[in-house]
Amino acid sequence: MRTAAAIVMAGVMAAASACGGGDDGEGGSGPIELTVDVFGEFGYDQLYKQYEASHPNIKIRQRKVSTLDDFKPRLQQWIATNSGAGDVVALEEGLLPTYMQQRGKFVNLFDHGGRELQNNYLPWKWQMGLSPDGGQLVGLGTDIGPLGMCYRKDLFEKAGLPTERDEVGKLWPTWDAFLQTGQKFQDKVPGTKWLDGPTAILRATVLQNAGNGPGYSYFDKSNNLVFDSNPSVKTAFDTALKFSQAKMTADMSIFTPPWQTALKRDTFATLPCPSWMLGGIEEFSGGYGKGKWDVATVPGGGGYWGGSWLAVPKQSKHPKEAAELAKFLSSPQGQVGAFKDKNTFPSSPQAAKDPAVADSKNAYFSDAPTGKIFGDMAAQVKPVYLGPKNEEVRLAAENVLIAVGQGKIKPEEAWTKAVEEVKKAAR
Repeated sequence: MRTAAAIVMAGVMAAASACGGGDDGEGGSGPIELTVDVFGEFGYDQLYKQYEASHPNIKIRQRKVSTLDDFKPRLQQWIATNSGAGDVVALEEGLLPTYMQQRGKFVNLFDHGGRELQNNYLPWKWQMGLSPDGGQLVGLGTDIGPLGMCYRKDLFEKAGLPTERDEVGKLWPTWDAFLQTGQKFQDKVPGTKWLDGPTAILRATVLQNAGNGPGYSYFDKSNNLVFDSNPSVKTAFDTALKFSQAKMTADMSIFTPPWQTALKRDTFATLPCPSWMLGGIEEFSGGYGKGKWDVATVPGGGGYWGGSWLAVPKQSKHPKEAAELAKFLSSPQGQVGAFKDKNTFPSSPQAAKDPAVADSKNAYFSDAPTGKIFGDMAAQVKPVYLGPKNEEVRLAAENVLIAVGQGKIKPEEAWTKAVEEVKKAAR
C-alpha cells in the first residue's frame, strides 16, 4: 500500500475503463497506446518518457487513483468483466493472492522472456509472482516497503525531545517505549497528537510479528482465517489499541483527504513509514513540511509494509508490447529510476546496490540517508503470507480501532468486535 498523489477524477476513470485497455491510434495507423493502472505513487513518470523516447511506436497513458482502497473495486470489476483494465496493472501484495487464484485472466510472462529475469529480483519477491505450481509468471516485482519512522523534528524540539535521527531511534527500541515517548510528547505539546491514527501501527506490527513468528497473519498458508487464534495478530491489535485507548492518535485513516490535509498542519508528530510513503508525505505536506520531517528506525527492529507486482491482463489488445513495458518498469534500471523519483525501495538486489539508491539522501527529509536506512531494513525483511481476503479483513480490523479512538466502541469490547467484523469480511 502506498501513498498517493493526485486523485484521478471518477468520471475520467469511468470513461477510460470503457476502453478495455490501450488501442492503436486513429484507424489503427498511429502508435500503440498502452494504459498502465496504478494507485498512489510508483515513480514512473520519467520512466514513461524514457520508454516512449526509445520506442517511438508506443504511447503510454497512466491511470492513477489515490489509494489502494479506491483502486481495489475498480480492478475487481475490470478483471471480473474482462473489460476495462489497462494493458499493465499493479497488483499490491494484499491483492496478489486474490488474482493468483484468477491467474487464467493474466498473461503468462514466461511467454515473453520472463524466465531470463529471475536474478533481477529478491528470491522471495520472484517466488510470490509465480503460480503455486511454478508454471505461470503472473507478476514482475516492483518495490518492497522496508519500514522506518517519519517524525517532525520541529515538534520534537518543541517537546524537548532529541531531534537527531540516531538519538531519536534510541528512544524507542520497542513499541512500548514508543508509546511512553509519545506520552511525554503529548504532555509537552498537547495540541498535537503523537500519531495520525492506529492503522499504520496495526499494519506495521502485524507484519513484524508474523515475520518473526509463523510467517502468516490473518490467514494461514491453507487460507484458513486465523485472525483470533494467531498470537501475532492479537499482539499487534493490542499494541495499536493502546494508542487509541490513550487518545494518542488523530483517529485518521491513512491516505484519506483529512490525512492529506493534516500533513500541512501540526496535527501529528510521527508516522510509521515504509519507504514508498515518503513520496506521499512530500506530495501532501509540500513546502510546509520541507526540512521539518526526518526518518529514524522503527520500533521492534526490521519490518516491511507493502510492495507490488506488474501484471498484464489477457484482455489487453497488445500483450506483447505490454509485457515489454512491464519488464522495463520493473527492471533494475527501472527500479532505480522509480526510487530516485518517489523513494520506492527496489526489490531488485542490483538496484538496491546502485549508488543512486544505496548512497541516496532525501533533501525533503532533512537529508536523511534513506538509501542506508531503508536498505538496512530491507536486508531484514521476512516475507509474510497473505490470504485472498487479506484486504477485507485488514480494513475491518482497522475500522474497529478507529471507532475506539472516536469513542464509538469501548476499548474492552474492541477485540470481540474486531473478531466479529473480521469474520463477516472474510465470508
